[in-house]
Amino acid sequence: MAVRYAIRLPAGLLALGLALALVLGLGGCSRSADRVYQGYVEGEFVYLGASQAGRLTELSVARGQTVAAGTTLFALDSVEEGAALRQAEQQLAASRAQLADLRTGKRPPEVNVVQAQLAQAQANARKAALQLARDEQQYQAGGIARAQLDDSRASAAATAAQVRELSNQVAVVRLPGRAQQIEAQAAQVAAAQASVAQAQWKFDQTRVAAPARGVVYDTLYRVGEWVQAGNPVVEMLPPQNVKVRFFVPETVVGGLAMGRAVTIHCDGCAADVPATITYVSAQAEYTPPVIYSNESRSKLVFMVEAHPGALDAAKLHPGQPVSVALR
Repeated sequence: MAVRYAIRLPAGLLALGLALALVLGLGGCSRSADRVYQGYVEGEFVYLGASQAGRLTELSVARGQTVAAGTTLFALDSVEEGAALRQAEQQLAASRAQLADLRTGKRPPEVNVVQAQLAQAQANARKAALQLARDEQQYQAGGIARAQLDDSRASAAATAAQVRELSNQVAVVRLPGRAQQIEAQAAQVAAAQASVAQAQWKFDQTRVAAPARGVVYDTLYRVGEWVQAGNPVVEMLPPQNVKVRFFVPETVVGGLAMGRAVTIHCDGCAADVPATITYVSAQAEYTPPVIYSNESRSKLVFMVEAHPGALDAAKLHPGQPVSVALR
């Protein structure tokens, strides 16, 4: 999911203009007892898009809607990604089956065939041994020729060798694949698992959910339109991304620190909103531009940012002018 952050400034409201209002309108406000400074609400918007390109098939939210974290915002066409995921899963299943086959050796019916051949060879070997014993007795008695005895000896030796060969074959068919073969196939399984994870990630990227609770500020595409990879489809404003910017003179900025409490007042708010200073600019600003001198130091201001609590942030709106009082 592609996420981009942006700050939306209120129309016609510039930082230097606010500082000018501070200097001209409040005059010596930094020395006054109420210590109230002018500012405005700002929002750091989150632009949500997909890492994959595709046609927008589902837009589940509308502008102005508040959604919870994990709520599906939109979905793109996922036919290609779904097919790639299924292909990767099938390849993984095939690799696992080959690995299991290498680890188990031959199938039982194949082992039984070799065992039957061994039993036949053993029977032939016993028969040849008995015939050799009879022929040796007959040869000693002068009943058979030397050639017949030699044939009986050769037949007995051949059948005995066949028994040894088939015995070894039975042991071989019961063995699993060689260690190198099993290791190579295990690597193939790991590669197939990585392909499945990659395909699953691409498939998941076609459906984008809200990363946090917030307000849907705008939707930038309509169903049926083609969305390029990375282009934002939904613009959101989480409550923690709402902040207030205000400006204080240089006589006050030295006493401010991160974490200091302030109170935000806005027209139309039922009650003031508490907030906490989260940033104090280290760079001074002038308005209007002047030559730095002791006489112009009253026009030197510093920008300060404060964040309200998540529950109070809903009461404020980007671009809204406010007054901030130090506590």
